[in-house]
Amino acid sequence: GPDHPDTLTSRNNLAVDYQATGRIDDAITLDETTLTARSRVLGPDHPGTLTSRNNLAACYRAVGRIDEAITLDETTLTAMERVLGPDHPDTLGTRNNLAIDYWAGHRLDDAIALDETTLATRSRVLGPDHPDTLTSRNNLALDYQAGHRFDDAIALHKTTLATRSRVLGPDHPDTQKSRDNLAACYRAVHR
Repeated sequence: GPDHPDTLTSRNNLAVDYQATGRIDDAITLDETTLTARSRVLGPDHPGTLTSRNNLAACYRAVGRIDEAITLDETTLTAMERVLGPDHPDTLGTRNNLAIDYWAGHRLDDAIALDETTLATRSRVLGPDHPDTLTSRNNLALDYQAGHRFDDAIALHKTTLATRSRVLGPDHPDTQKSRDNLAACYRAVHR
């Protein structure tokens, strides 16, 4: 039936596929209806409902509806910390997403604060070489760069590049991004 948990999971997955293939309007429509159904059927704090909130926030972010993305990610983060715990990988992913929303919404101080705590937690929970930890380190370096904290940004970009080169290899796309980010930071300080 339309409200069976498996049907709701399939709807969620189809919305993710729509977003991945650039059909963002279809993704938003399906995410909104899936979130409503999951909230009603599973409850507002069920992990499936929280996933739907995350997905919808990502779609809103993709189309520039930043205030709506922030609101969704803030409420999702609060619920995830309560339901899953502050160290759960999904909670950490939502923290990362919210920091991206803050950055996009020109709330750089909020983004920095959240990225700093996310990096510290991911380093402790996942380890310093985990890809998610490296993503957090990269994001924080970009925050510092945007805030003209170039010494801090360069130090983090260097560490991220060295670790990604070692862990992922020198030709991995994430390693290349780190190399480019460090070069951009050097360019900003006329090095």
